[in-house]
Amino acid sequence: MARDMIDDPMTATLVQLEDRARDYHRMERALVWLADHWQNHPSLDDAAEAVGLSPFHFQRIFTRWAGVSPKTFVGAIAHAEARRSLEQGASVLDAAFDAGLSGPSRLHDLFIAQEAVTPGEARRRGEGLTLRWGLAPTPFGRGLFAVAPRGLAGLGFAGEGEEDAAFADMHRRFPAADWVRDDAAAGEMALAAFGGEGGPVPLVLIGTPFHIQVWKALLRIPSGRTATYGEVAGWAGKPKAFQAAGAAIGANPVSLLIPCHRVIARDGRLTGYHWGLGRKAAMLGMEAVARAG
Repeated sequence: MARDMIDDPMTATLVQLEDRARDYHRMERALVWLADHWQNHPSLDDAAEAVGLSPFHFQRIFTRWAGVSPKTFVGAIAHAEARRSLEQGASVLDAAFDAGLSGPSRLHDLFIAQEAVTPGEARRRGEGLTLRWGLAPTPFGRGLFAVAPRGLAGLGFAGEGEEDAAFADMHRRFPAADWVRDDAAAGEMALAAFGGEGGPVPLVLIGTPFHIQVWKALLRIPSGRTATYGEVAGWAGKPKAFQAAGAAIGANPVSLLIPCHRVIARDGRLTGYHWGLGRKAAMLGMEAVARAG
């Protein structure tokens, strides 16, 4: 069906998300390279050569996905990484959350529905809980959504041909849950999170009390900004437990919406990310672009 003949707004939005997901996969190699070289302020020619594309073709596809040129995108990453932006302290960190990534629901619209999280219940890893899961397009490639009765419990990403591995990864987080395939539910959640509707995205946080404190602390980092592991540990009430905070950040089941991608090393480096360093750079860059307007 031709895109200009699609009358249903929800279908049209999903088609647009499919286009962005496809462009992300085309640009993933470039994003990994930019994540490793942004500090050198690479030229368009350098970036295009690194991924085996002509400068014209690279610029066209990248700009269609990001909405800005590669040069502007790299500058946005540099701005997001600037530690000076965090030195303002609470006046910045307690500011109202900014709008998200070119259309996703704003973080200040998130509603957190916390499940019972006693140590015993946390150890049961989802026992007695039905999770509907499925795949749907996002601006950062194919997303794997795990939907609980009260809201979104998990969001991961699957590269091309990696869908089974992405499901296995999410299943390991809640192995005792009853998993039911439901791509329609995943599509509805993708529209809520990335379709620009502006409604709240309910989040169900299932984990130990300390993990949940860390995940909530991540929400203090405004879109387009970054924080260190030590700062997140402090906000979670354990300023000396930065290693434990790092483990909790790595265990975050709801990527992007619980913004673990905004945590960087103390020296400002883009450290590893469970869903890929290129995707982390993409998220930070898009947020910084959105924040700069």
